[in-house]
Amino acid sequence: MLVQLAIRDIVLIEKLDLAFGDGLSVLTGETGAGKSILLDSLSLALGARGDGGLVRQGQSQGQVTAVFDLGEKHPVRAAASAYDVVIDGDLILKRVQFADGRTRASVNDQPVSAQALRAISAGLVELHGQHDDRALVDPSSHRLLLDQFGGHLALRDKVREAHKNFADAREALELQRASVEVARREAEFLRHAVQELDKLAPIHGEEALLAARRQTMMQAEKVRQEIAEAVDSVGGQGSPIPNLSASMRRLERRATQAPELITPSVKALDAALQALEEARDTLERALRDCDFDPRELELSEERLFELRAAARKYQCAPDELAARAEKFRGDVELIDSGERALVAQERSMAEAEAAYLNAADALSEARKKAAAKLDKAVRAELPPLKLERASFTTNVAVDKTQRGPDGYERIEFWVQTNPGSRPGPMVKVASGGELARFLLALKVVIADRGSAPTLVFDEIDTGVGGAVADAIGKRLKRLASSVQVLCVTHAPQVAALASRHFLIAKEGAAKGQRVATRVSALDETMRREEIARMLAGATITEEARAAAGRLLRAPSA
Repeated sequence: MLVQLAIRDIVLIEKLDLAFGDGLSVLTGETGAGKSILLDSLSLALGARGDGGLVRQGQSQGQVTAVFDLGEKHPVRAAASAYDVVIDGDLILKRVQFADGRTRASVNDQPVSAQALRAISAGLVELHGQHDDRALVDPSSHRLLLDQFGGHLALRDKVREAHKNFADAREALELQRASVEVARREAEFLRHAVQELDKLAPIHGEEALLAARRQTMMQAEKVRQEIAEAVDSVGGQGSPIPNLSASMRRLERRATQAPELITPSVKALDAALQALEEARDTLERALRDCDFDPRELELSEERLFELRAAARKYQCAPDELAARAEKFRGDVELIDSGERALVAQERSMAEAEAAYLNAADALSEARKKAAAKLDKAVRAELPPLKLERASFTTNVAVDKTQRGPDGYERIEFWVQTNPGSRPGPMVKVASGGELARFLLALKVVIADRGSAPTLVFDEIDTGVGGAVADAIGKRLKRLASSVQVLCVTHAPQVAALASRHFLIAKEGAAKGQRVATRVSALDETMRREEIARMLAGATITEEARAAAGRLLRAPSA
């Protein structure tokens, strides 16, 4: 709850320190005394748009500090941690407004942006008045209020999780479909390529071997005669081998006569004979290789043409054709597996959709039952608020084509102010005073299930009679048993029911001084005097004081 509000140099307020407690606190005072300044200051501390005109005349800056006492598990702690703000003890919101329009914000003395300040303070305070219908305009807030009233938050979270799973499955399916569609456009080419390359069956290094063999065969005819003559010279009739062999044998027979002369010569002749034999074998082999089948040349040329044509077609070197064939084969397998994955993904999305619809259906039924209970409870609060001829309805419009994370209903609070009139959205049908009373009835019903810890009501009793004002006061008192309630009021019946009473007044005008707004906490005597003023006006009579005393002594229930 709000425990302290400190204001410095804002409009007519020079320096103001207010301490609040739980229960119902009222702020009263003459019209124009500055009650709206307090609310504007609190709004500024909560992150409202700044305005240089809020700074007190003659000052360069103003400042508002709001201190809140939070429970250990208050959701604001999680919101603060999201901005790396640590809350150890009280939550302190500070906003500095400069005269040039700039603002500076901090949470527990840690600088934050205005956006972060609004996000952190969102669950702290609700401000309501005749013309402040922010809590009623957005139907999404009505849906949240209904879920809080019905205790459906766990079921709603289940729907949100199912919706996320459904959305993820749908996105995955769309991506898979797009991938498969691209693959399908390439599938025909890939399958043909695999078939063609499998038929060709390229082997790494084959082109080089074929090219070399082809070159050999093409040159063989030109060199065959020279090789034949060389063969004849080495191994034919003109071969020196027989003469050399005979000479070596004769020398060997004379070896004992002059070994030192003959042995080296025999070795030299033997080496020559071996070289000639090796040369003859090589030349004969070359001559045999010159004898080829012309069909072999033709086949080699055809194979080279096929390999090189395929390499150009698939934009790679001939030696890379085998690897390219393997890649294409893998791509075809991916396409086939992609088709299978698409079927599986379609099944997963259908299952996720069914799970979402089951959860959303359960939530929808629960909301319909809760709506009937909420309508009954709010209608029971209307007669004492002089709305006995009015009706309140939670309009639950189901549209299963609008599948959102919170279900598929549009939920909006509708009212009918008079029998026979057309019901419609509360904010459009109800007048300012009626709107505030409908809101009060709704807040009384849901206070312990879906409310900020601090509620501020700004003159919601304007224009109502004594009985209605008394009914409003009793409901504010009842509401204050669950949450902290601050109320700016002109109704003495409401003021008499408060736990704390603050008087807002202007000072300084009569003395020629600068006008300033002062706020005082009233004791019992001062409080009776203020309520008497509210009853009688400018001239306070003894009768008014007696009536004020009776209001203060009257039971609050």
